[in-house]
Amino acid sequence: MEGEKYLFVVSGPSGVGKDSVMSRLRQAHPEIEKTISATTRAPREGEKEGVNYYYRTKEQFLQMLEQGEILESNHFNGNYYGTLRSEVEKRMAAGKLTLLNIDIHGAANIKRLYPGSTSIFLLPPSFDTLEARLRGRGTDSEANIRQRLAIAQEELRCADAFDLKIVNDDIGRAAEELYDVMIRRSGLSL
Repeated sequence: MEGEKYLFVVSGPSGVGKDSVMSRLRQAHPEIEKTISATTRAPREGEKEGVNYYYRTKEQFLQMLEQGEILESNHFNGNYYGTLRSEVEKRMAAGKLTLLNIDIHGAANIKRLYPGSTSIFLLPPSFDTLEARLRGRGTDSEANIRQRLAIAQEELRCADAFDLKIVNDDIGRAAEELYDVMIRRSGLSL
């Protein structure tokens, strides 16, 4: 598909700052689009259908998955989450820079489906920094932190499978580096 050059997938371990970098990038460059995922969890107060998520029953979600309407998915805290094919393809067809924040397994699936897309692995400056960030959140138990760190070690071993790597040692710098990559690889001008 011609529009694949507009699709960018960011992955990296928990605590590396994916959300922070992507948020900074989209603040500076609001033309970059983010897809809306489907989920089986109930809407939280203030969330809206088609704005925060597309809310589906488990049966609807699994049917969409079976019919190929969901490009990648995961199961977390008893709920399913997935990237909708329609959300991605309408943006690619319109030539819109599109950014996905997906785990390494989902990123591999996106790359398989859209080989012209660009996969970017966000790295911490060091594993110690990653651990400090996870502990600094103050939201996880020690057991959960250890589990996240074990998963992070596995994910870091997969970094070379991605098209590019960006070290998040400074959120603003990492966001601008990501933007430069998006402009260069999409063929758009600054």
